[in-house]
Amino acid sequence: MSGPTRAIHSLAAPPRPPAPATVRPSLQRTAAAASSLHESSKPQPTPPDLIPRRAALLALVLVASPARPASAAFSFSIPGPKELLREQKKKSASYLLAPIAASRDTLVKAQALLASPNASAGDAEEVRGRIGAAGRDCVERQRNSIVAFQSRTGVEAFTFSLILRNAASLLADKDPLKVEADTRLGELIQSFTDLGTVVESSNFELPDDRKKMMDGLGSTISAIDKFEQSVKDCLGI
Repeated sequence: MSGPTRAIHSLAAPPRPPAPATVRPSLQRTAAAASSLHESSKPQPTPPDLIPRRAALLALVLVASPARPASAAFSFSIPGPKELLREQKKKSASYLLAPIAASRDTLVKAQALLASPNASAGDAEEVRGRIGAAGRDCVERQRNSIVAFQSRTGVEAFTFSLILRNAASLLADKDPLKVEADTRLGELIQSFTDLGTVVESSNFELPDDRKKMMDGLGSTISAIDKFEQSVKDCLGI
């Protein structure tokens, strides 16, 4: 090799080593933010002094209160179907007792006709009609054909009996209140039957017969009062 060529080759700079890789500042900041977010997402223990006071008081109340089944919590606040029906019957008691009051009023008017000194023979038919209306078909022989037919076919059409059945529907058959009411109903039917017999066999113009009818009316009114009270007892009013 010639001299000039060797000189040029010896003066050439040696090759540089590759520069180390550098991380851009923006990438460094992104990595640091991600690391911080990861650390903050970890569940941190709550210091005892940060527990709300209300929660602590509630915990004490629950511990101090005796355990009670869920059914007991509702048994005093939500009435059952039977209690609701009983309250409904009480609210409608005036309608249920209205026929009894009307029958008593009719008998009292018949009694006033008999006691009047100006009563005439024509008033006798009115008295008989009022007594029959007050009985509300409780006397079997005085029932009209429709009521008699219904009775023979097993359909209860006797008003006082229907009233008692409604009033005592929530009571057992052997309940003392129902037993007492059944007894009062029987006495009322018998009283109307006896009164009807007296009226049919009496002469309105005879003082003694008039007195018998007055006594019969008084007994029947008393029987109505007792029956009405027994119905109220069944209703709980």
